[in-house]
Amino acid sequence: MKYMLILASAPEAWADNDPDPADGVIDDWFLYTRALYDAGILVGGSGLESTETATTVRVRKGDAVVTDGPFVESKEHLIGYYVIDAPDLDTALGWAAKAPNARVGSIEVRPLMLESASEILLAGG
Repeated sequence: MKYMLILASAPEAWADNDPDPADGVIDDWFLYTRALYDAGILVGGSGLESTETATTVRVRKGDAVVTDGPFVESKEHLIGYYVIDAPDLDTALGWAAKAPNARVGSIEVRPLMLESASEILLAGG
């Protein structure tokens, strides 16, 4: 089963928790990603640029409304994601707990509805 690990944290979270790359935070992310890869469950993932680069599109009454910034008001911002292929939810939760972001933010774990984009096309007929 494929799961998405959705990483979120408050913008200042790392500032309060030793954000200096020399303190190993960046290394922790590399080591975590390598551990997922070495375990054979990493499907993909990426960090996200800051919320200042976000643009949101909403369609209201047939008109597209484009605004700068993230689409939800929240103290935590989405900072990245991983897609993993784990045998069950407990395994996915275990990996989520190992993410460096778990120390200062949150990791939402959600199963993917379909295995790939091609399944969406096939499901449509």
